[in-house]
Amino acid sequence: MNPKDDAPLVYSTDKPYEENRSQRSKTKSKGRKKHKPPAKADPKDGIIRVRREKSGRGGKTVTTITGLTGDVKAIAKKLKQQCGGGGAVKNGQVEIQGDHVDVIIAALEKLALKAVRAGG
Repeated sequence: MNPKDDAPLVYSTDKPYEENRSQRSKTKSKGRKKHKPPAKADPKDGIIRVRREKSGRGGKTVTTITGLTGDVKAIAKKLKQQCGGGGAVKNGQVEIQGDHVDVIIAALEKLALKAVRAGG
């Protein structure tokens, strides 16, 4: 009798590699929560909403500004300079890195735009 016959199975090639790979990708994202975008506000009401978001961004805090009209990129550039941080314009929504809600509301009011704090 061969001693290898009684040894426990350590590795098997019975399942093809593709099946194992698809199972790993399913279990990998099991614990992650998917980010839900905020509910769309009425863009025609003329109110700019400034909120602080953290969910779905890897724990990073971002200040988002919705409801801007006109040249959104120029306004975003001024706000980023005012806050001293980076940011982006995505789908008409301005995202500025960090928690700058109060600074942004004050800067928008200086530009004669009505801004309110949204969220918490």
